Amino acid sequence: MANHGTKRLLLVEDDRALTELMTFHFGREGFAVTSTAAGDEALILVDEVKPDLVILDWMIEGISGIEVCRRLRRSPATANLPIMMLTARGEEDDRVRGLETGADDFVTKPFSPKELIARANALLRRSRPHLSAKKLSYHGIDMDLVAHRVRRNGMSVALGPTEYRLLRHLLENPQRVFSRQQLLEAVWPHSEEIELRTVDVHVRRLRIALAKSGEIDLIRTVRSEGYSLDADGAA
Repeated sequence: MANHGTKRLLLVEDDRALTELMTFHFGREGFAVTSTAAGDEALILVDEVKPDLVILDWMIEGISGIEVCRRLRRSPATANLPIMMLTARGEEDDRVRGLETGADDFVTKPFSPKELIARANALLRRSRPHLSAKKLSYHGIDMDLVAHRVRRNGMSVALGPTEYRLLRHLLENPQRVFSRQQLLEAVWPHSEEIELRTVDVHVRRLRIALAKSGEIDLIRTVRSEGYSLDADGAA
């Protein structure tokens, strides 16, 4: 089950019991967890899932965790992706090597799930300040997260609860293209009960509400892909 505040986590861990434990605890804290035991699959999933955070075990199947980290840092698309490394290694040299490779944090097993989640959230707050912000803004659209109010160029915009959640998700990730399935999972609780075409209906409603005073449409439709909030693609 996902909601508008869902954070996407890619968990790369080959210990099945630990994967299940972490998936349970992170899921309970509002994370949408995708997991794999293999480094090569992790590199594919990064493109598919577009995670907000990667938790990466040092010793995994195929490509090592340290090599996955190195490749993610070399790619412009993932150079700034928050990465937390897990390892049974406790030696200082190994921790230094992990951090020098590009990991943002380093956690040695065994660890407390509660502490791991707290460190993950702290890492996200540092890398994505908007997660703890009270307001979101993009090209004249302003959302007050405390008052639950939206304005465009100073004019009030009336939105239903679903359109509000949809806009919030887009404002948190401007210029990023989301498939209908990704939007469904991020915005709709109990998304398994909702059809994909429902996304199109609510995107259309959001467009109408945002352009009520004749402003340009900032929601870009990407053929065969989905939607994004993108001023560069506005007509």
